[in-house]
Amino acid sequence: MTGELMSVENFATLVLLGSFFAMILLRFPIAYAVGLSTVFCLLAQGQALVTMPQQMVKGIWSFSLMAVPFFITMGVLMGTGGISDKLIALANSLVGWMRGGLAMVNIVASYFFGGISGSASADTASLGSILIPMMVDQGYDADFSTAVTITSSCEGLLVPPSHNMVIYATTAGGVSVGALFMAGYLPGALLAISLMVGSYIISVKRNYPKGEPFSLLNFFRQLAKSFWALAAVLIVVVGVVGGVFTATESAAIAVVYSLFVSVFIYRGLNWRGVWRALDTCVETLAIVLILIATSAAFGYCLTTLHVPAKAAALITTVSQNPVVVALLLNLILLVLGCIMDMAPIILIATPILLPVAQSIGITTVQFGIMVILNCGIGLLTPPVGAVLFIGSAVAKLPMEKVVKATLPFYLCMLITLMLLTFVPAISLWLPAMFGYAM
Repeated sequence: MTGELMSVENFATLVLLGSFFAMILLRFPIAYAVGLSTVFCLLAQGQALVTMPQQMVKGIWSFSLMAVPFFITMGVLMGTGGISDKLIALANSLVGWMRGGLAMVNIVASYFFGGISGSASADTASLGSILIPMMVDQGYDADFSTAVTITSSCEGLLVPPSHNMVIYATTAGGVSVGALFMAGYLPGALLAISLMVGSYIISVKRNYPKGEPFSLLNFFRQLAKSFWALAAVLIVVVGVVGGVFTATESAAIAVVYSLFVSVFIYRGLNWRGVWRALDTCVETLAIVLILIATSAAFGYCLTTLHVPAKAAALITTVSQNPVVVALLLNLILLVLGCIMDMAPIILIATPILLPVAQSIGITTVQFGIMVILNCGIGLLTPPVGAVLFIGSAVAKLPMEKVVKATLPFYLCMLITLMLLTFVPAISLWLPAMFGYAM
């Protein structure tokens, strides 16, 4: 009887994972791949199909997830509300004086903008449309300009507020959104510094131009102009970390604030533009929520089939050395990033790989930062690299040329990933300082 049960369990696991990856390779929309493979698995187990809608509703029946639509709306409003120019000017006043100054401006502006939009795609589309032509006009190669833009956009995934962190917190369970927010600042800064070092080396080699000398007065002038945009981040992060309100409440307040700033202060949006922005938000939210719902049902199947335990056993059979296991976890996430988008990886891989990470001493918060950076690298890799495609479209360059120019920056990102994996303090120091449990 036990052997028969195990054979059914193994067959259902094969159906679940086999049909999922087959549909991914056949380029099915990810939500269909997740949903259909779950249905096939339930049929293979002989379970009632009513389980599917029950688990889907359960997956999105979460107060924490209410923050996701608000953060998406905030990002779209601020991204289309005329703040890009302000943040570029602020970054230019800070680092434009260096060799390859516009590349440095691109990277620093992405750090600022990412803290507002939380989206690598929005960063690439918004800042890239301004900075790539500007860099080309100043004598930078177009492929280099695009590579800097797409890689620096991943800083926005780490710098709070990021709706992907909220999705991870909900999926992992028992982890504070505030802790994840605080954990993202130093890794985001480390990634920016790593990319700046790579950009500087290339800029010196190719003799790219410098900008105007640094002026403290100009910096404070630009900081004053950018204050209203940067204050949106302060509202969210200070409010959540200080315990003034929850992540959901802070996101709702930030939406109202972003609307006010975009329409009445920067005047980058009129009311017709606001409706268009809300339309974009609804489209994005529909995609995110259907993924969360279907992934919840998929995760239910993974749990009932004991896939996390089996994955942990399989990985530990390769090696029980914590260093090797950590490298394997990163490798799995990087491979998944090449074939899947960010949200599905977080939703599907977290329940499987988090127990393995915890078994070698990686905390839930640190693993969350690792997952997000791995997914960010995946956004830049073919065949499913959404940010890579956006960058190529904005620059009007073949994807192959952009990938070739991005190779040195992949190395910078991988070095950052290794540091985050093997130096936990980079991710955990700030949350610990603010009293968060890991």
